[in-house]
Amino acid sequence: MSQTWWRGAAIYQVYLRSFADGNGDGVGDLAGLRSRLPYLKDLGIDAIWLNPWYPSPMADGGYDVADYRDIEPVFGTLAEAETFIEEAHRLGIKVIIDVVPNHSSTESAWFKQALADPAARDRFWFADRPLNDWRSIFGGPAWTQVPDGQWYLHLFAPEQPDFNWANPEVHQEFEDVLRFWFERGVDGFRIDSAALLFKSDDAYEDLDGVHDVYRRWREIADEYGERVLIGEVWLPDQERFARYLRPDELHTAFNFDFLSCPWEAAELRRVIDLTLATHTPIGAPPTWVLSNHDVTRPVTRYGRADTTFEHGGRLHGTPSDLELGYRRARAAALLAMALPGSVYVYQGEELGLPEVEDLPDDQRQDPMYARSGGTNPGRDGCRVPLPWSGEEPPFGFGAGTPWLPQPESWRKLTAEAQRTDLGSMLNLYREALRVRRDSLGDGTLTWLPLGEQVLAFRRDSGLTSVTNLGPAPVPLPEGRLLLASGPLEDGGLPADTTVWLMD
Repeated sequence: MSQTWWRGAAIYQVYLRSFADGNGDGVGDLAGLRSRLPYLKDLGIDAIWLNPWYPSPMADGGYDVADYRDIEPVFGTLAEAETFIEEAHRLGIKVIIDVVPNHSSTESAWFKQALADPAARDRFWFADRPLNDWRSIFGGPAWTQVPDGQWYLHLFAPEQPDFNWANPEVHQEFEDVLRFWFERGVDGFRIDSAALLFKSDDAYEDLDGVHDVYRRWREIADEYGERVLIGEVWLPDQERFARYLRPDELHTAFNFDFLSCPWEAAELRRVIDLTLATHTPIGAPPTWVLSNHDVTRPVTRYGRADTTFEHGGRLHGTPSDLELGYRRARAAALLAMALPGSVYVYQGEELGLPEVEDLPDDQRQDPMYARSGGTNPGRDGCRVPLPWSGEEPPFGFGAGTPWLPQPESWRKLTAEAQRTDLGSMLNLYREALRVRRDSLGDGTLTWLPLGEQVLAFRRDSGLTSVTNLGPAPVPLPEGRLLLASGPLEDGGLPADTTVWLMD
């Protein structure tokens, strides 16, 4: 890994509600996470990124934040969060947390004050009538009326009122929040909906004022040493995307083009080349992401005829060959880990968990499902609590009934079952992350011409990665075999397989 840790880090995403339950109430918490820190250390990750852990009514899984300076009681206490940070650091693991600057919660002190006193409404977007016909990203109108007749803007759920970033108080509040957590040892922030903060009469994405915010945040982060700011930036225009990564703004941003890319050699090569061309001139490291808490899990996605991803549930329930998807997910994992930059692993990805698409409708909790009238199944299928051990639910998740039901078939996918299986997905990730720490991470690549259906490149360390996306086996180049995502065929590389070779 590079000297600047975040440039080549392997970062593990923890969706706290679904990671591990320490007190038996069916919801993951800090006690559960702390108990599993040895597992994460053994896995070989460099940092943990946690989704929001703040007090919240949970209208949107914690992204409706009521208080940015405390911990949701269901998860634990502020003192326990501080202890967790210390324990992670002792194991050599950095801690990154979410910050949600676009919107708050209707249960926040500021919004309650705004409802009680119209003079305090300038921290949010209030108007006497809807100023436009915008639709919520979660479905339905983006404006909701309050009892005295005014309306407020919410790009997401009605419980998530948007901040007005034209108000200096909002700037000061978030600068104070950053310092609050930096003082407690947090190593960085992942910035939710990073491009949406400013609004005009007819636009709400990627307006110029947002860059001044992140320049100021970068100054604050730099005061604390090697802290990192990571943007969630969904933009189709790569030039505008790159503006967020200028040397005085964010350190990195999520690579959604790679995450959404189909399992096709030409498209993957195009996205990788475009990513490198975007990042290299500004000196920012790329990020490589296969899944997260909003995205259909790779084992299911790669088993479909259409292997792309987009929000809206367009492909939910379409047939998926999970055996094929599992093989491709293993190959994709090695491909992603071999690319230069940092890599993200979403919890359960290392276990090869498929998407849970048959959740009972009355147990779905994602507001996307409710606000779409059931036409969009939402994101609960990738948020089902993890299986740790045992032969039946709750599979070691905790003593209580998990907040979302786990499939009985997951008995074969528990961490315990996979630990002793040398060919398991878990052990593939463990070995790949070990090799990655020694030989990959930040740097450059050189493409190797091994055919149109083959993605092959050599890294600075002498490691060569070869992925066969064609239908037939292909010959392997010279080199000592380090790792393969699947069995080889008479020295050849089968379809949907990746190998790592060393000179």
